[in-house]
Amino acid sequence: MAIITFSRQVAALGDEVAGELAKRLGYKFITRKEIEKRIVELGFPENKMPKFDERKPGFFASLTKDRDEYLNYAQYAILEAAEKKNVVIIGRGAFAVLQNVPNNISVRLIADEQTRIERLRKEFNWDEKQALQRIQESDANRAGFHSSFYNVDINDPVNYHAVLNTGLLSLEQAVDIIACLVEKKVTVKQEEEGNKIIEDLLKAQTVVNKLSMERKLNIEFMHASIQGNTVVLHGVSDSPAVVEQALQIIREEMPGYDAKSAVSIIHDFKTFQ
Repeated sequence: MAIITFSRQVAALGDEVAGELAKRLGYKFITRKEIEKRIVELGFPENKMPKFDERKPGFFASLTKDRDEYLNYAQYAILEAAEKKNVVIIGRGAFAVLQNVPNNISVRLIADEQTRIERLRKEFNWDEKQALQRIQESDANRAGFHSSFYNVDINDPVNYHAVLNTGLLSLEQAVDIIACLVEKKVTVKQEEEGNKIIEDLLKAQTVVNKLSMERKLNIEFMHASIQGNTVVLHGVSDSPAVVEQALQIIREEMPGYDAKSAVSIIHDFKTFQ
């Protein structure tokens, strides 16, 4: 009935809890690597993935077409996974992509620094300095990634239904709590509403990918939303003619839907390639 999305600190048992929860509920576990593989299958160059691998892109990377392309493919891959229903998705900002979906349960896993250090030392045979460096780098990268791509603070608890401390809870206890939350929280009505929202989000993302990747229309920060039977296009462009072309393509690609623009026209807007 639910889509469960996980955010996690390194060495907070994210993969372990998510995997065990999926087994408990009989859900499909969509790992970070599977989302990454799907992003590449959709068309994003594999050799460019490290620039955006749950890290804040560098200054110039954040201004290139690659950033928008990566984000469009990532959102599509997450929505595609969510459409399958009864899934557990970890990483890649899935909780942010699905934050307005009623049957999504978002969970963040954390642990105290010393517990995380000891887990990393045990797993990789590192000394304390190496483990602490890994923690600091990972925390900074993940915070930067979510801030840059989704404009959310990954450490803000208001973004989640639950924040669990696996330094104080065992893996089994964490799974028990989340499974109970899913059972108590998600209703049939929420599932139906959530399925419709995901369907619309996927349609909107599909048309954005077509406009930006296939038709290569010059609209930066492009995204779309569906309001009833109208597709609303958002972004920034320096050409009203390009925007009108995009709207016409949407009408052709989505029979039964109207299209309107919420694109900002800035005549001296310059893109960075």
